[in-house]
Amino acid sequence: MGKPLILTQDLSRAYRMGSETIHALRSISIAIAKGEYVAFMGPSGSGKSTLMNIIGCLDTPSGGSYILNDKDVSNMTDNELAEVRNKEIGFVFQTFNLLPRSTALENVALPLIYAGYGKSIRNEKALHVLESVGLADRAKHKPNELSGGQRQRVAIARALVNNPSIILADEPTGNLDSKTSYEIMDLFENLYIKGNTIIMVTHEEDIAKYAHRIVRLRDGLVETDQINTEIAMHHQPA
Repeated sequence: MGKPLILTQDLSRAYRMGSETIHALRSISIAIAKGEYVAFMGPSGSGKSTLMNIIGCLDTPSGGSYILNDKDVSNMTDNELAEVRNKEIGFVFQTFNLLPRSTALENVALPLIYAGYGKSIRNEKALHVLESVGLADRAKHKPNELSGGQRQRVAIARALVNNPSIILADEPTGNLDSKTSYEIMDLFENLYIKGNTIIMVTHEEDIAKYAHRIVRLRDGLVETDQINTEIAMHHQPA
């Protein structure tokens, strides 16, 4: 393995709650290579969401270091973090987070506005990624005209449009029924095969089984970090 894409060393995160200090992360050291597909698992309060937020540059650690793609992001300012987020990370959330009055195409093109692309290039890139998630024919539809699975595909296309270093998926199937969940996980598997680095937070064992490596957290520490030898494959015909 060459240099890791993500490297955390003794990462900790504490919050003040009144007079109490909550230690969400105590000491997390993990390395993730480019092109890996990793699931973070753990019960509520295990620290998985806090770790996800730090890796996604939405939060900074209280102690330890986090190197992303050769950049030390541990002590960056909010503006620097925002820039790294826009360039390096594609987010997929449980609640899709789509703009209701915008079309699928406009939602997907949104990150490109911040990246400074002109409109025709934005639309071209957005259409291309919508095509890659099988939704080119829904480009003009608004979120309320799409099914939950289609909305999540739009969200995945939006995450892909900037060609990020990492796709971070937070409970990506949390609001979907089982059949749709498996279709979305098949899509992630295809993205992984194409060389994308995927990190997913989930509390569902059957969803975590799609990842090729499973990191289990408990009480702000890594409990186990194992290669998944029984990768789930549903692969309905595309």
